[in-house]
Amino acid sequence: MTSQVSSPAEQADGSGGAVVGGQRTPGNPDGKEVRRLDRVIIRFAGDSGDGMQLTGDRFTSETASFGNDLSTLPNFPAEIRAPAGTLPGVSSFQLHFADHDILTPGDAPNVLVAMNPAALKANIADVPRGAEIIVNTDEFTKRPMAKVGYETSPLEDGSLAAYNLHPVPLTTLTVEALKDFGLSRKEAERSKNMFALGLLSWMYHRPTEATESFLRQKFAKKPEIAEANIVAFRAGWNFGETTEDFAVSYEVAPATQAFPTGTYRNISGNLALSYGLIAASQQADLPLYLGSYPITPASDILHELSKHKNFGVRTFQAEDEIAGIGAALGAAFGGALGVTTTSGPGVALKSETIGLAVSLELPLLIVDIQRGGPSTGLPTKTEQADLLQAMFGRNGEAPVPIVAPRTPADCFDAALDAARIALTYRTPVFLLSDGYLANGSEPWRIPEVADLPDLKVKFATGANHALADGTEVFWPYKRDPETLARPWAVPGTPGLEHRIGGIEKQDGTGNISYDPANHDLMVRTRQAKIDGIEVPDLDVDDPDRATTLVLGWGSTYGPITAAVRRLRVAGLPVAQAHLRHLNPFPRNLGEVLERYEKVVVPEMNLGQLATLIRAKYLVDARSYNQVNGMPFKAEQLAKVLKEAIDD
Repeated sequence: MTSQVSSPAEQADGSGGAVVGGQRTPGNPDGKEVRRLDRVIIRFAGDSGDGMQLTGDRFTSETASFGNDLSTLPNFPAEIRAPAGTLPGVSSFQLHFADHDILTPGDAPNVLVAMNPAALKANIADVPRGAEIIVNTDEFTKRPMAKVGYETSPLEDGSLAAYNLHPVPLTTLTVEALKDFGLSRKEAERSKNMFALGLLSWMYHRPTEATESFLRQKFAKKPEIAEANIVAFRAGWNFGETTEDFAVSYEVAPATQAFPTGTYRNISGNLALSYGLIAASQQADLPLYLGSYPITPASDILHELSKHKNFGVRTFQAEDEIAGIGAALGAAFGGALGVTTTSGPGVALKSETIGLAVSLELPLLIVDIQRGGPSTGLPTKTEQADLLQAMFGRNGEAPVPIVAPRTPADCFDAALDAARIALTYRTPVFLLSDGYLANGSEPWRIPEVADLPDLKVKFATGANHALADGTEVFWPYKRDPETLARPWAVPGTPGLEHRIGGIEKQDGTGNISYDPANHDLMVRTRQAKIDGIEVPDLDVDDPDRATTLVLGWGSTYGPITAAVRRLRVAGLPVAQAHLRHLNPFPRNLGEVLERYEKVVVPEMNLGQLATLIRAKYLVDARSYNQVNGMPFKAEQLAKVLKEAIDD
């Protein structure tokens, strides 16, 4: 979905996201009240087989095409088919959309759609009093309720009296709508998520044409199934329009004032990162080679890149993580932009080859989509706990630059930045995303190709050093005096034969060397190369000359910014800065830290950035940490930051 927006502005309510553009919604239902809202948070919840992620994704696409700003939070079990009707098997999708600039998927849903008792019980604690709850009454029978510990029906015992409860027999209504299709009851029930989507689309005046088109494309080989889903979708819409239980519908106007003029589309972090890698290879005029092994939540990058052979992309699904990165490093040696994608457990397996890439001084991108750990940990939950692994997780002194995107859309720019560093300085580079960014989505302003950076590199073509007797030779480790990068010599180029391998090289010649002084020189030179990488100075947002600085990195940007906005609206001065480059740090970081009496570092780990900051700059950085597999909530951070300011 792409759309146009035509006037820049900034608004702030302490939230997060973006999308813009215009498509008319269907007409307002006659005789029913329509209320105007500035933002809404909706959560769809059900069994992992109920299609909640698809439902949320379609509602998001409808919302994007309408022109609202948005931010999403998918949340699902690690199992392909988790136990039906149980709390661990609940899958949910939260969408925050608004008529202004927002930053997060929202702290608490205004609307909860619960497809069964487990979905209700797993999510009710997050729902504020007075919120709307739509429940599928067909599932609230004795056995499903007993599975999750309901002794009596919450729909009848008064426990939901504080909410606006809408009991809807979604399954029965769906089966009735599809009675002419000749489907079994089980087959017809599968479309109940589309009935729910139609109902919510009516409630919030979402466009419908794109969803119907999507269903026809998705089930193109089974047109009868496509039509059944479309009929269920329309039945949900019609139910909202005709039933007395929904006397009010809502409008959230497009966010036409939130963003600069341009063409926008909704994009997830993994998709943006994939596009960024393709753009980097095009700008570098190099083939893109991905050597990877499937792992949650990074696999979508492999899936996406495999679709783009027309851009010279080659994807290799290896038998394991070690083979994947070995192939990518081999491709880099052969003159390609080598990439490997993984998550924390895979990084551990790749560590020896990353060290080899450090020794060989070849450009290689290691994309780590972080998840909860240790070991297999929480495959589908988010965390920021791989920072120290990326910084130090190799034997010997093996420094590697680290780049971290801050939003789903920013993954595109971060991929270009990581490629710039890898190609310019001939080094492997870590790109640290996480599950929250990878699966979440927001609007992305599609850049003009002319505005993308020029990443072209020059391969070595001939001799680069003269011996004492005047003989001209090729030295594979003779360095650029500004970047300390060594030449990139493509195999097969006449006269550029040289040794590769993990054993220490002699400075200049690249010959095997066990000389202590040479090893000391090479270790210090490799470190100096990383320390000398050009990264932008850290920008600080401090309109009120605050005494407290909130320093973040990666996906905490949205919640931190939303929390800071809330505090400023309340009249509390607080400064904010966010790091993209974690190795090397921006050169002005030390000076920035010295300006503030208090520095607070919120992280989804136990204080890894704070540890680095305290060690390098001797600053008493205060950690605020969370490791529950979920992103921070803005209200939660605002409370903590207020306490720090008042302390």
